[in-house]
Amino acid sequence: MIKIKKASDRVIKQAARIIREGGVVAFPTETVYGLGASAFNPESVARVFEIKKRPWFDPLIVHLSQVKDLKLLCRKIPPQVWLLIEKFWPGPLTLVLKKSQQVPEIVTAGLDTVAVRMPANQIALSLITEAGVPLAAPSANLFGRLSPTTARHVAEQIGEEVDLIIDGGRTHLGVESTVLDCQNDLRLLRPGALPVEELEKVVGKIKIPLPGSRPKSPGQLPKHYAPSVPLKIVKPEEIVVPCGVKAGLLAFRSKKGQGPFKKVEVLSSSGVLREAAANLFAALHRLEQAGLDIIYAEPVPEEGLGMAIMDRLRKAEGLKSR
Repeated sequence: MIKIKKASDRVIKQAARIIREGGVVAFPTETVYGLGASAFNPESVARVFEIKKRPWFDPLIVHLSQVKDLKLLCRKIPPQVWLLIEKFWPGPLTLVLKKSQQVPEIVTAGLDTVAVRMPANQIALSLITEAGVPLAAPSANLFGRLSPTTARHVAEQIGEEVDLIIDGGRTHLGVESTVLDCQNDLRLLRPGALPVEELEKVVGKIKIPLPGSRPKSPGQLPKHYAPSVPLKIVKPEEIVVPCGVKAGLLAFRSKKGQGPFKKVEVLSSSGVLREAAANLFAALHRLEQAGLDIIYAEPVPEEGLGMAIMDRLRKAEGLKSR
């Protein structure tokens, strides 16, 4: 039976109790919904992997509600990281740091680093505080599928397997956090809801390396965030829909009429990248459920949040990020 409950103090206390007892809870953040278990309970974390059908070599992000909890998770925090924390936490920024011995190997996929962030969502922060432990919490979906931005999205993919889904409404950013490797020079591991340009205003130039062979953070695999329907990135003037094919269009800006498409979803009628990012996964969910043979996606400008949007689209298509 799927258990969805509207967020309230009572429901948060119930969810925290479930987590303390080894259970798994889906909850909203400002980015997407997360699937949370105690970061210090290996068996609970193993269940997260099982529910998501997630590869064991793909590390998880640990969510905390107080900066002081970093000392439980990390061994070494460089000075420039404190600048980022002061400026951007709580918020959609994940930092990869040397892990402490207290963090179970299953959380980090055997790596000597741990990915941590503090979500900017009061429901999430209250849940973590009430549970009394940081939460290992990837997105609350099946591995490689579309990320959930509503409680309904969670229920459709993994609802039968989760002990409780906290319904906190639609997430307002709509794409996952930006991930930085902070061990030596700052390196971008995953573009996300916090544009790199904003980070560079605080800490200077950030390296953008080529994808490695083994993930150091979630979202680094070549195919990820994918709908069950094939997706192809195509410029508007190059789209040709074959006869008899039920096609959908993920448009950046408004389109006049349906054209040859069975369904059209517009990310931002005014071409605002922040609005487009917030609408991305919800629009893809609707296209996925429209009985289509293929989804054509228009590219967006690769600046600011456009970098994160194109990263998600390329991974949905199955291409490596550029």
